[in-house]
Amino acid sequence: MLTTTDVKDHKLPCEEEIRAQLHRIINSTEFPNVGRGAAFLSFIVEETLAGRASRIKGYAIALEVFKRDEKFTQEDPVVRIQAGRLRRVLERYYLTAGQADPIRIGIPKGGYAPVFTWSVPASIEPEHDEAGSAEGIERHIPVNQSWWIAQWRTVSGLAAVAFILVAAAYWISRPAFAPADEATVIGPDEPTLVIAPFADLGEGPQAKLYARGLTEELLTSLPRFKEIKVFGRETSNGLLPDVDVRQVRDQIGARYLLSGGVRVAGDHMRVTARLANTSDGAILWSQIYDNDLRSRDLFALQTDVASQVATAVAQPYGIVAQADAARPPPDDRGAYECTLSFYDYRAEVSPERHAVVRDCLESAVARYPTFATAWAMLSLIYLDEGRFKFNPRAAAISPLERSLQTARQAARAEPGNTRALQALMTALFFNRQPEDAIRVGEQALAINPNDTEFIGEFGRILCLTGQWERGAVLLDRAVALNPGGGGFYRGSRALASAMLGDHRRAVQEIRQADAQAFPLFHLVAAMIYAEAGMEMDARREGEIFVKMMPGFLPNVVAELKWRNMPPDDQSRFLAAMRKAGMAVPDNAESTVKPSTAASDLQPR
Repeated sequence: MLTTTDVKDHKLPCEEEIRAQLHRIINSTEFPNVGRGAAFLSFIVEETLAGRASRIKGYAIALEVFKRDEKFTQEDPVVRIQAGRLRRVLERYYLTAGQADPIRIGIPKGGYAPVFTWSVPASIEPEHDEAGSAEGIERHIPVNQSWWIAQWRTVSGLAAVAFILVAAAYWISRPAFAPADEATVIGPDEPTLVIAPFADLGEGPQAKLYARGLTEELLTSLPRFKEIKVFGRETSNGLLPDVDVRQVRDQIGARYLLSGGVRVAGDHMRVTARLANTSDGAILWSQIYDNDLRSRDLFALQTDVASQVATAVAQPYGIVAQADAARPPPDDRGAYECTLSFYDYRAEVSPERHAVVRDCLESAVARYPTFATAWAMLSLIYLDEGRFKFNPRAAAISPLERSLQTARQAARAEPGNTRALQALMTALFFNRQPEDAIRVGEQALAINPNDTEFIGEFGRILCLTGQWERGAVLLDRAVALNPGGGGFYRGSRALASAMLGDHRRAVQEIRQADAQAFPLFHLVAAMIYAEAGMEMDARREGEIFVKMMPGFLPNVVAELKWRNMPPDDQSRFLAAMRKAGMAVPDNAESTVKPSTAASDLQPR
């Protein structure tokens, strides 16, 4: 436990003062009485006061606060999600009701142990030791809390801080980037929604198809509405149709739960949908849709459901939401099944599934040439044919050029379609047109800032073109909105962390990515481990990568140029690969320079 000596020597608030501040926070109207935030904060504070701060780990919190059993693993994101939420709530509290509080309780990123600091008025100067360094207060203030430092720092102190930052920039080739505060990812007052897979309540294959199709339509159309933040596809698919609102509230942190079911009997289909407030389980909206399948208006029905839900959640913008309803796809079961199978492929990314989905989508767009979503998906399939060498076919133009042509067709068919813009952005990027790719990405981001598949891809493209800071922010947002799909985004986020000098976070992120089936995952992992001084891990991952992509290293410079990496970043990649023990050609560094030679445009 903390002692009188601790308080005197380290200028910490005493236990009674800290407990009083804890009581003040959790009883404030600015501290929402939702989930287990109060229990979470109380647990970590009391453990720290008892001298057990080093034992505050995700496992202990999961068992003690969230009542998980001993089988809990890090694959369960409940602690990470709720810790991020608690940080945002505390930040808001100290900007509102807690502005005049004497003590600040914070939870630095990278762990769960809290820190306790005095909230010192601007007129009070910190004590200094004989060497002239500020004691006590400053050492307990997290480095990213510059607003609080500004309240009491003198002009000379600020000048000293500026000098230190300039010196750090001089000695570090690329400074570590502190991502935007989590409140900028999802604000504490923003309405957040998660969609549970709609239940199959009927008999036979039709009900299953319609239930899945309706869920996918909602996951695609609802994020277009800027008034709500919709958790992504993998997070949604990780839930059961009858998920309890308490699980959604405690594990995901969504304020609203949309659920429902589909029942098919003969030619009749009934869809039920309901929206619940996860704080108390109250049903805010419900609707029943009865339809005759012979009318072939299934997809119009799906669009209507999406519009009605957006109206219910995003008031007072209901009229806008209704007018902005997504264009329904063709009322053809086979064509629609193709789009659903595309998502299965994206989860698996195998050459076997690739061939089946390519054939299916080609048939769909031949029958329905204005089906923008199918064109967009086909563009991404062609792109994988080129970059992964999946099922290559002899043709007059390369798969990458065919991907770009197909993406342009998708954008012409429906200019505001997010998937079409994503396909166009990605195809432009891999056809060595990065400026145009980013321009399209900016356009899509303005239309739909909530689609996790798009913002994750855009974040990755920004990173590869050297915009590591901004790309990292978008990747953080993608993870926050879709923790269930974090593996895809975390690999790119790990690379961004490494390039920004945050090697500790890079290791954490790559370990959570778990994308063993993808060769480039092992390349990134090898580089990260090498930079972090983990030599054995680096060599192991490097050897795995070389076995999976033996043609990469002999043509490494062309491979990096094809990914539109700036020359300085290419040099850093090469150095990291050498450090990981990879056989990079001796003359590689000397050939790193901007090039538009035709031989450089395609990977070998």
